[in-house]
Amino acid sequence: MKDVRVGVVGVGHLGVHHARVYTEILGANLVGVVDTNEDRALEVAENLGVQAYTDLGRFLDETRPDALSVVVPTVNHFEVAKKAMERGVSLLIEKPVTARTEEAEELLRIASDRNLVLQVGHIERFNSAVQHIKEMVHDPIFIQSRRAGPFSPRIGDVGVVLDLMIHDVDIILSLVRSEIADISAMGRCVCTNHEDVASAQIRFENGAIAHILVSRVTEKRMRTLEITEPERYLMVNYETQDVTLHHCVQQQGRGLVEVVEHPVFPKREPLKLELQDFVRCVREGSEPLVSLSDGKRALEICVAMLRQIHGDAAMEKTEAV
Repeated sequence: MKDVRVGVVGVGHLGVHHARVYTEILGANLVGVVDTNEDRALEVAENLGVQAYTDLGRFLDETRPDALSVVVPTVNHFEVAKKAMERGVSLLIEKPVTARTEEAEELLRIASDRNLVLQVGHIERFNSAVQHIKEMVHDPIFIQSRRAGPFSPRIGDVGVVLDLMIHDVDIILSLVRSEIADISAMGRCVCTNHEDVASAQIRFENGAIAHILVSRVTEKRMRTLEITEPERYLMVNYETQDVTLHHCVQQQGRGLVEVVEHPVFPKREPLKLELQDFVRCVREGSEPLVSLSDGKRALEICVAMLRQIHGDAAMEKTEAV
């Protein structure tokens, strides 16, 4: 089977790693990188031994890629994605998939009409710890997610809901098999014109509750997911890819005794697993682990949260940009 010809549009902080990983994946052939910053495009291309481009149209014409990673600012996702898909190119689009749900629906239509793979880059789904627990979690009662760290001026086009919280929303939706009953959210701006800290609660129709806290103005860095089930408690550390399992057992003469387990499983680079899945889906024409429908649902929920945080009028102004 022929290698999948791939490219990366946007080789900044994250996109450069997409380009690097593609050179390490069997079955993928990196044919070029695109960035509006010519110096950056040339630097990355030279390091990886590929051609650099500043114009997406020229890149598509000259290299004829089968697939692309779209790693540009969120406001440009739809324009780049639509242009590539109309030329028959399958895409992996970094989260959030688009700035507006209507744009996501349009991309879904194009992908369906042209039979293209359209995957959303929710990388935490490929975290080895998350992969390990997805078959273990059956009846979550309460889920708490905390994702925080110091401020960085690198992300300025969106707030923490679309930058960070959307990861946790996607994970929670994949674990709780129920429709949402209601959502509540609050947040505030600290260092930018977008929300820099936010808290949200999701109540599901089956009674499960999820609480999500995100911050990009917290000096202590944390990335954790806690899951309470009727007879056990699980904790995931996203950064170390570790899982801790707590449960109680009845021991004769001693009553209940807490047992703490630390499952052992292989740990791999989440981005490599994600891009391998994408390349496989393009080669086989199969459905990705994180489909655009998944990305759209997570986006819809985050937009609902943003409306509560900022109000409808502010959101309408933001979505019109």
